[in-house]
Amino acid sequence: MSAIYEDLYQFSSYIAPIDLSFHQYLLLTDEPMLVHTGSIQQAEALVPQLKAVLGDRQLKYIFISHFESDECGGLSLILKHFPEARPICSEVTARQLSGFGITNDTVVKKPGEKLNFGDCELEFINYPSEMHLWEGLLLMENKRGIFFSSDLVFRLGKANGSVIQGNWQTEVDSISMHQVSDLERKAKLQQTLAKLKPKFVAVGHGPCLKV
Repeated sequence: MSAIYEDLYQFSSYIAPIDLSFHQYLLLTDEPMLVHTGSIQQAEALVPQLKAVLGDRQLKYIFISHFESDECGGLSLILKHFPEARPICSEVTARQLSGFGITNDTVVKKPGEKLNFGDCELEFINYPSEMHLWEGLLLMENKRGIFFSSDLVFRLGKANGSVIQGNWQTEVDSISMHQVSDLERKAKLQQTLAKLKPKFVAVGHGPCLKV
């Protein structure tokens, strides 16, 4: 667990056989928000760390970029420990979660919408996430300039608490067909992202970026 940026904590695990780090984040504000849960195994390790960082505060929100095991596999476990927390996700992801019996007062957001709470302003961006191009969401926290990139900014290796200097336009240009397999939707996403001006990229895998 690392305090990695302004009000932002990173929780990480590393799986050596695939040489890949997995990160979850806690934005510790007046209304704390978790970004991704990890798999069920990762969530089991995450819960005590979350409780230690939160102290007397209650977890208010859980952002889920798309329906995949390392983004929301541990959601049911997290909600057992934080039953008042509300998932934030796209309409498609909400339907997928409901199919697994997870219906905890979900906050459904659309691309282009914003959500203000406490001292946060969240802006949601369309994410045609692999593998089926399901409509997910990317997240920009505008007041701190934090972009949560999910699987779009991706590097292999052990990267717990690591931050490197990066170039935002280079990262946007580097989004591959493997990540977004429809050429037209990839181009549209890149056009949208190029207009953003993040200061910090909180990645799903690999070192985070100062940009």
